[in-house]
Amino acid sequence: MSILKKAIKILSSLLLGGIIGMTISTAAIVLFTDTTIQEFIGKLTRIDITDAIVSASVGVLCFIVSIPILILLHEAGHLVCGLLTGYRFVSFRIFNITFIKHNNRIRIKRFSVAGTGGQCLLTPPDMSETKMPTMLYNAGGIIANLLALFAVLPALWLPSHPFVKEFAVIFIITDIFIILTNTIPMKINGIGNDGHNILALHNNTKGKRALALQLRLNALLQEGVRPKDMPKELFGEDNDTDYSNPMEVAIPIANASRLVDEMKWHEALSAFEELYSHKSEIIKLYADEIACELVFLSLITGNTEKAIQLYSDELKKYISAYRKVMSSKERILCAIALFMDHDEPKARDIYDNLVKRKEAYLLQGEVKSDLAIMENMLGIRTSGNEETETT
Repeated sequence: MSILKKAIKILSSLLLGGIIGMTISTAAIVLFTDTTIQEFIGKLTRIDITDAIVSASVGVLCFIVSIPILILLHEAGHLVCGLLTGYRFVSFRIFNITFIKHNNRIRIKRFSVAGTGGQCLLTPPDMSETKMPTMLYNAGGIIANLLALFAVLPALWLPSHPFVKEFAVIFIITDIFIILTNTIPMKINGIGNDGHNILALHNNTKGKRALALQLRLNALLQEGVRPKDMPKELFGEDNDTDYSNPMEVAIPIANASRLVDEMKWHEALSAFEELYSHKSEIIKLYADEIACELVFLSLITGNTEKAIQLYSDELKKYISAYRKVMSSKERILCAIALFMDHDEPKARDIYDNLVKRKEAYLLQGEVKSDLAIMENMLGIRTSGNEETETT
């Protein structure tokens, strides 16, 4: 059944791509030539089926090729503009391929975030958050897409092969779509686009502070620093949080995660329960993360019944989808095997697999934390064992 579903999904995607390609091609011909819609439809009725299939296939291929090129340019724009304003390189992701800086070398890892095609993360300059530049960093992607648009526009009037002109048309229309969806302020899956962030951060000291803290925490995690070993003042205050703002809500989540790393189970449980009480205001990605930690903390503090209630089919799918890129999901699965399923060999296998794959993860500080907690749960003695709160 799963093979049939995949086949249907692929065929549906191809059909959708064909419709998009044909629609864009039709619009381009009507807009950029003297041909009317009626004339174009008349020509379509007389066209050879083989030529039609070739033309539609080229349109789909042009669209498929345009997307990664434009996403790459968009993220490169953020990178260049960030570096020009004093930010430092942390990571650069296109789809799930991520380039990171580790020990002064660029490494490639796999990491993805639902709802995003790419992401450029930098460390903000060492200055007061009130003076931290944010406009050019956020506008960099839009600027890059605009430059690409103006660079390709002349191809519409230059003599060239019809397929080259078709690619130019589809590339331009796709680029315009990306420019509009990133420039017009909006939230997609609760996450603000570039235009939204430019407005939200303008003269907003609290928003800039939240962004700076988030970027610095991410950089340290990538460098292999555990949350408990980071300067406490780096985590900031989480008072008067706007839970509908992903930047702001990241601060109390980071503080709660630090308590988990310190193995202060009951304090961490209270912190995550407070966050979960605002579930309706928080974006789904963060709400799922909070639910995951509540399952773990409920199990480790002996409240198995609550963990079972939280561990829904939807949350199981979420954990399964992210376990290869987030080591925290392996920690949670280890706790489930140990305390919910009472299967210690399975829990030990999960730990052993994480040890084998630890270098594959992006956030090495998180990996070190998760391994230490799993060792504590399983009673594995290492030189790095910590004193923990009793359950």
